Amino acid sequence: MPITSRVRTFYLSYLSNPSGDRLIYRTIARRRVQRILEVGVGVGQRASRMIEMAGRFCPVAEVRYVGIDQFEARSAMDGPGVTLKMAHRLLHATGARVQLIPGDPWAALSRTANSLGPVDLMVVSGRLDPRQLARAWFYVPRLLHERSVVLLEKLLPGGQSSLRLLPGDEIETLAAVAAGRRAA
Repeated sequence: MPITSRVRTFYLSYLSNPSGDRLIYRTIARRRVQRILEVGVGVGQRASRMIEMAGRFCPVAEVRYVGIDQFEARSAMDGPGVTLKMAHRLLHATGARVQLIPGDPWAALSRTANSLGPVDLMVVSGRLDPRQLARAWFYVPRLLHERSVVLLEKLLPGGQSSLRLLPGDEIETLAAVAAGRRAA
């Protein structure tokens, strides 16, 4: 790996802002992630950086990125974001295979979960409507394999965020609760 690439990898992993995203970049580097699902794309900066980081460890054409977002239907609670067309333009320029799915997490995953296939990394934004997200967990286990990592963002006071790794048993619990809601 060229020195400039190493410096950029180090920068994204340990010095980039927002600091809460650094765990994502370190996870991509350690696990050699190629298939990424991001629920809540926002302005797209994190998405392009995740693709960039994944492209450091495999050909960027082999990186698959799926983004679920409200895009034009964003509310003020969802925070800043880009339109579907702008996100498409921004992310396709990376050279990765990009699929953008408009809609809230539950609606988008209910339509596409069976066709997405397994992902190596799933990043869930902290700006999502908790009710829609609670229903969406039902579909998450079918997207994961034994080495998949799920990172859940939590918004902190002052505009900062932190990410935490969701263990498999917690994901199964969230999916079971969502399945109970579906049956009721």
